Amino acid sequence: MMDSYITKDGKKLRRGYTTGACAAAAAKAAALMLLDGRPLDSVYLMTPFGIGLTLAVQEAKISDTAASCGIVKDSGDDPDVTNGITIYASVEKTQKPGIRIDGGAGIGRVTKPGLDQPVGSAAINSVPRRMIEDELRQICEDCGWQAGLSVTIYAPAGAALAKRTFNPRLGITGGISILGTTGIVEPMSDDAVVSTIRAQLSQKRAAGERIAVFVPGNFGAAFLKKELAFDPDRAVPVSNFVGDAFAIADELGFDGAVLVGHIGKLVKLAGGLFQTHSRWGDCRAEIFASHAGLCGAKTETIRLLMESAAAEDMLDILERAGIRETVMKSICSRIADQLAQRPLRLIREAAVFSTRYGLLGMTPNAARLLQQVKENA
Repeated sequence: MMDSYITKDGKKLRRGYTTGACAAAAAKAAALMLLDGRPLDSVYLMTPFGIGLTLAVQEAKISDTAASCGIVKDSGDDPDVTNGITIYASVEKTQKPGIRIDGGAGIGRVTKPGLDQPVGSAAINSVPRRMIEDELRQICEDCGWQAGLSVTIYAPAGAALAKRTFNPRLGITGGISILGTTGIVEPMSDDAVVSTIRAQLSQKRAAGERIAVFVPGNFGAAFLKKELAFDPDRAVPVSNFVGDAFAIADELGFDGAVLVGHIGKLVKLAGGLFQTHSRWGDCRAEIFASHAGLCGAKTETIRLLMESAAAEDMLDILERAGIRETVMKSICSRIADQLAQRPLRLIREAAVFSTRYGLLGMTPNAARLLQQVKENA
């Protein structure tokens, strides 16, 4: 068990290590056993993060030409679906110099362009590959091995687990991915979410798509399908990372992006909040109240808005006051202004809805962008 901690939101959380670290450690241990001829109980790995790991070696097997073993994944206090899975490596001697890396059972295969690895390759990302290569080259040098080594990473439980990940959506079939840029899992890391957004957008851009569609989550996807007759699989879930999603789309060369989401989250954009998690701020009541005041609301209506805790209830208050549509027009106009102020090249739009009132409003070019995506499907 890893003994390294961070404090997040006042809680002490234990770090873990990635599938990439597991693969590199398993490959290192297997290569050492193969070239030295002796079994290992543990193996030491220095991660790119700068934290060293001493990991228990599982199911070690050695022959004259090959060795294999496994490392159990420990995600720490991060709710990772791969926690507890064993990542195995089999290392074989080859006459051709160099280190060859491939994936076996339970490791996914890339079937669509735009990801870290090319189509047809095992879903073992570049940093874990580099970790494996660096470790094995050093071992070959230390042991005087002049020929090559062939490494196969496998995880028998990976095929079933992959169904609970984004891999099927990304076009990675048959298993999990071997991931990680630092070797260390930060509990409930924002970086992991942003990396997933980037991966999905990269894939769509590689497929030739020029307009990105974002949804915060399931509500947005359901609204796209039911109310806008739009295939929700065309959209990229961005959770609370609205600003990051627009920035990544701009970086990847998209011409435009439109965010479709519930008023309870998107109203925050009118206040300039592009990270919409409540820990970063909650200005919903203030935004509703200020725009209601601009639209002629009475003091009692403004007071009720300020005392309300749910966006849907605020819409009810506005509906009873007869100004819901006017206020939403004002809020959508302000969202458009805030989107326009982002220092990005691509067109930025939004569509806002309510579970009670349906579509509440759109920024000027949102409908056009959505229609363009539908026509190019």
